[in-house]
Formats: sequence, structure tokens, C-alpha cells
Amino acid sequence: MKINDVLRGKGTEVVTISPEATVSELLALLAEHNVGALVVSADGRSVDGIVSERDIVRLIHRDAEGLHTQVAAIMTAEVHTCDPDTHIDDLMRLMTDRRIRHVPVLKDNALSGIVSIGDVVKTRIGELEFEREQLSNYIASSG
Repeated sequence: MKINDVLRGKGTEVVTISPEATVSELLALLAEHNVGALVVSADGRSVDGIVSERDIVRLIHRDAEGLHTQVAAIMTAEVHTCDPDTHIDDLMRLMTDRRIRHVPVLKDNALSGIVSIGDVVKTRIGELEFEREQLSNYIASSG
């Protein structure tokens, strides 16, 4: 299964935030969209960084008054991405090896989706349930 198959099921909407936005604005968007990370993008198509709930926790731990800090100051600038043709097993390996939970999807160098560890787990569970069902049907029909 490829990332394109995952996106077909979950959709391609990606919530982005400007690097100049404040952490307070970031918190509002995370809550509004019920997500754990946002792609940081000046134009909504490029990937300038990624920012997650963990980044906010680290900031507030250092600076309790950090809600007015710009997103650019806490984002991860070195973002691991994938393309729609990436195999889900390769993405799982990347997420595990790099200890990351969100991977933006780029098509022709433009943002075209985002995949979370939850999306990967949901997809893998679906695959396993399908395989189990097929095996059960095979066993039942051969007996």
C-alpha cells in the first residue's frame, strides 16, 4: 500500500501556519482542527518547517510567557517528507527511525497532504483485518 492510498481514505487537507504566527495562534489552530502538528508554510504550498504539541511544551517549560513567541522560533526546520508513491512500510520505518509522528506529503515539490502515525496504524490495522477475513473465508471454503 502506498501513501496515496492512505490520503485517498483520509483526505488531502493540510492545515498550515505562517512562520510569523504566534504560539497562541498555533494553539488555537491545533484545537480548532483537533490535530497534533501543523506544517509551517509561508505560502501554503511549501514546507518551511513543522511544529507540534511537543514543541509548545518545550517552549512553555523554558518560558512560561512564551505564547507570544513566533512559530519560526520553535518549529523543526529539517522536515522529513514523503511523496504519494512512497510505500507505507518505508514511511513506518522513517517514522520509527526518526521518532517522528507527522510526515508532510509532497507532490511536485508542493504540499499535497500529511500523514500521521495514527493514519499509518489505522491503515495497517485495516490491512490486517482484510487479510484475516480472506484467510477465514479461504479456510471456511476449503473445509
